[in-house]
Amino acid sequence: MGTEAGNGHTVEGHPLNGHALNGHALIGEILEGEIVNGSSVGTLRPSSAPVDAVLSDAAVATSAATEVVEAPPVAPVSRRPRRIVWRLLTLVTATGVVVGVQLARPVPAPALHISVTKASHAPGLAPVLPWPATGEAAVAVPAAGAQVQSGPEAPVPIASLAKIMTGDLVLRDHPLAPGAQGPMIALGPADQAEAAAELAANATAVPVQAGETLTERQLLDGLLVHSANNFADVLARWDAGSTTAFVAKMNAAAVSLGMHSTHYADTSGLDDQTIGTAADQLLVAADAMAGQTFAAIVAQPSVTLPIAGSLPNYVKAVGTDGIVGVKSGFTQAAMGCLVLAAQRPVAGRTVLVLAAITGQPPPSPLDAAEQADLQLVDAAASSLRELALVPKGATVGRVTAPWAHRDVRAVASRRVTLLAWPGEAIRVSVSTRGVSAGATAGARIGTLSVWTGTHRVRVPVRLTAGVPVPSMGWRLAHG
Repeated sequence: MGTEAGNGHTVEGHPLNGHALNGHALIGEILEGEIVNGSSVGTLRPSSAPVDAVLSDAAVATSAATEVVEAPPVAPVSRRPRRIVWRLLTLVTATGVVVGVQLARPVPAPALHISVTKASHAPGLAPVLPWPATGEAAVAVPAAGAQVQSGPEAPVPIASLAKIMTGDLVLRDHPLAPGAQGPMIALGPADQAEAAAELAANATAVPVQAGETLTERQLLDGLLVHSANNFADVLARWDAGSTTAFVAKMNAAAVSLGMHSTHYADTSGLDDQTIGTAADQLLVAADAMAGQTFAAIVAQPSVTLPIAGSLPNYVKAVGTDGIVGVKSGFTQAAMGCLVLAAQRPVAGRTVLVLAAITGQPPPSPLDAAEQADLQLVDAAASSLRELALVPKGATVGRVTAPWAHRDVRAVASRRVTLLAWPGEAIRVSVSTRGVSAGATAGARIGTLSVWTGTHRVRVPVRLTAGVPVPSMGWRLAHG
């Protein structure tokens, strides 16, 4: 399938001038180009070079073309981008470390700033009380924590006022419900002889018989209502094994109650070496009257015992005019002594008032003591005032935090009212549990304490709003 050319020759493997190319290409040049019958043909002109030379040149060219061409030299890679990456990584790592350290630092705790007055006095002048002309006297209102005395005191014989401690201590060691009788205690010949000896000496005692048994409650009735000296010793031996051991317990109890001017030498007060002050006797009386069984015993106008029968209370006023106890005493050394408990209305409620008198003279030392006590009770009760010291919701302080935009109020969760005498000292303190960031509204953060005398009222202190936590930005900036 050749391409026709001039002179009848054939190209591409066909005879040309009667010769075949035998696999070799005839090298020629196209000299001119013509258009023949719409086809493009060329006029061949033989090459001036021999065929073998042409082939040789072609081989050389082919060999040259197949040689490995050396690549042009590559320019060295710059290290600057790599250094920038490392610097960025280092910066990010250092920043992360700094942020972590800042966020791990503890933030300062919010602070509570107290705004209440810590000390003041009840309005008005202190009352003038009707102190007796002789002896010592003191008056107390346990609910108000108030106690005052007639003046400087010195320990004096207190007679049967000692039995207040005896009864109180027995009930501490052997508690009884108000209506219970308690254990049975057997009495022997020594107990019978002791009772007979005291009665012969004109001392107060309750007769007993050997082999008789009395309950703890019966012995306490005879001790505290009818002032039986022999029952004081019976109870002491039953409680402590001996009167000596029991007296040691009485003195230890006196120390624990703060009765620093009182010393007990016996269980009944018959010994003149049993001494104390009027103010001290109010301390043990308040402790004893706080017990329901003791209070129930001394409130009885009389008691009935198996052999002795009906026995009257030596505090004759018990059961009248609000008098509810507690104990009288008389010896030649002590003269008339009396601790009296009375209930009086104050500010719409009933208040227990205690009064103590020692050293009231003849002709009627116990009557004189009773009259003096009653006057003190009435004067003390009429002088009491109920004070609304802290309203509910009153601001106790404010909580601040460096990151907070405003303070948070800390308030009393309920009102504080106290009984007080005019001019009496009032003390206020606030203890805090610490305030933490994130504390919620209503959280208890402390306690408000208000004192009058020895009486204290405690009220929870709470937040009116939550305390915010510091933001991350603030911690980064201030950590």
